[in-house]
Amino acid sequence: MTLQATDYTGQTACGNDTHTPLRDFLRTETGSAAVLVTAALAALVWANLAPHMYESFWHAHLSVRLGSHGISLGLREWVNSGLMTVFFLVVGLEARREFDMGELRDRRRLALPLAAGLSGMLVPVAIYLALNAGHGTTQGWGAAMSTDTAFALGMLAVVGRRMPAGLRVFLLTITVVDDFLALGVIAVAYSDRIHVPALLLAIGTFAVILLVRRLGVRRGVVYAVLAVVAWIGLLESGVDPVVIGLAMGLLTYAYPATRSDLERATGLFRLFREQPTPELERSVRIGLASALSPNDRLQRLYHPWASYVVVPLFALANAGIEINGDQLARAFSSPVTLGILAGYVVGKPLGVIGASALAALLSRGRVRPPIGWGAVTAGGTLAGVGFTVSLLIATLAFDGTRLEDAKIGVLTAVLASFLLSRLVTAVLGALPRPLQLRALLGESETIVDLAVPVDPDRDHVRGPRHAAVTVVEYGDYECPYCGQAEPVVRALLGDFEDVRYVWRHLPLTDVHVHAQLAAEAAEAAAAQGRYWEMHDLLLSHQGALRPNHLRGYAADIGLDVQRFERDLRAHGGAARVAEDVESADLSGVAGTPTFFVNGRRHHGAYDITSLSAAVRTARERATVAA
Repeated sequence: MTLQATDYTGQTACGNDTHTPLRDFLRTETGSAAVLVTAALAALVWANLAPHMYESFWHAHLSVRLGSHGISLGLREWVNSGLMTVFFLVVGLEARREFDMGELRDRRRLALPLAAGLSGMLVPVAIYLALNAGHGTTQGWGAAMSTDTAFALGMLAVVGRRMPAGLRVFLLTITVVDDFLALGVIAVAYSDRIHVPALLLAIGTFAVILLVRRLGVRRGVVYAVLAVVAWIGLLESGVDPVVIGLAMGLLTYAYPATRSDLERATGLFRLFREQPTPELERSVRIGLASALSPNDRLQRLYHPWASYVVVPLFALANAGIEINGDQLARAFSSPVTLGILAGYVVGKPLGVIGASALAALLSRGRVRPPIGWGAVTAGGTLAGVGFTVSLLIATLAFDGTRLEDAKIGVLTAVLASFLLSRLVTAVLGALPRPLQLRALLGESETIVDLAVPVDPDRDHVRGPRHAAVTVVEYGDYECPYCGQAEPVVRALLGDFEDVRYVWRHLPLTDVHVHAQLAAEAAEAAAAQGRYWEMHDLLLSHQGALRPNHLRGYAADIGLDVQRFERDLRAHGGAARVAEDVESADLSGVAGTPTFFVNGRRHHGAYDITSLSAAVRTARERATVAA
């Protein structure tokens, strides 16, 4: 049977942990960019073929009433102020996850994206204000400052296939800062006259949310009801209510599943298997849910809806403008259009690159981008894509022809930024390989996920002792996925001469009853200088790991069988196995197999293509750092 790449994504105890929320987020945003473009084009076609129908449809009112109280909004307002709250919830969730578990968990790395995100907004605003001074259109400055996350990451997938993976994270962190500040701008500068009692209701409700969170309440329905009350309060106060979505996302913890939680979930499932009662079924569901962070669960639930429904609906409701020759001629002589276009195409790259360079200069190199300056430049041009928040602010700042000019400026900036980003990546691709690597990868230190470094004098190492790339696998001899990964590891060592491989034990005794004994058998063989021979036999005979099988394997590889049995009965290797398990816990490893490449955790499939790509990236970074 031929195994496909998708067969190499399983993992014992962690389920599909190789697909991290961050990776799923990037993949979903990339795919949804096509839906977003389609929706924007559909809006343009609709508005030009039937302009009256387009406007009358989105101005139609929809009312939601409960007794004598209710809310009545136009369909466009329901999308802009209602559904967009879900979009900003997802943005807040991802920001919180980066802060808790991603690149920003090292707080020193927070300074640069903050500076780049802030500068990437201030410079475009300054350019817009300079071009609109004296024209009575300065109130639209907010439409020139915010990057669209979905469009930016979608464009990166198209123009940046050879860009380092770190560029996606760098761009994402900038856009999260961007979105957070933009919502602050909307709340302060683009809200209607404030109705104080309603605002106090929203603030009081948010205080209750903080109290409930402090008390450790985990029931989602409680937070959902309170968030709806806060949303209504903000809507009635005149403050754009989408800000509550971002706030709720930023409050939602993210943390990896722990082995103890997974073991507890396994125990509950076994109880249900023995006695399938409704009470145990409920306990199993609660136990499984509690093993994952609220952030993970909410992202899985809301992110597809935000990407494939909410944002495209927003585009359909707001991107429709009538376009003709006279209108384009007027727009491109309008300071509104020119200010937005110049702000995004010129101001965004200058702001992002300039702030990054200034931070590196003032800190004397202590603060620098996690990628090379060529990749930073590409990130700056990609950040010049404004759509969702830009159109939202434009609808708040303008109406009539000026709103149409603003929309033309936003749409033109998307196209111009795409072409500029394509040019930058083409130039980087034409550089000589050593210079290209330095331009893409840079010289910053990478975050190390492996808590206990590899020690050749202690660890079991296969391959050159001082190789440029080290692949560490936490494995379980009874885990079928580890057996599936073994030929991939062998192929990897055969394809790369400068790679060494380290196996560390992580027997998952709650699901694999023979795994601990098998690990101790490997250590007993190591005591006689035959570790790798026993290792290979154990992985190739995963269904036969009882004591009598282990004795047979010891005889097959020429061990002193009596000494082997004494060591096994005395659990001589148990301490060494426990050390590996402790190092796995310190590194946040909960399932097998889990791979680390030069200290960085490998997220994704462990087929030969994926692992080879990770090894090549690590080797290139090691070459730049040498």
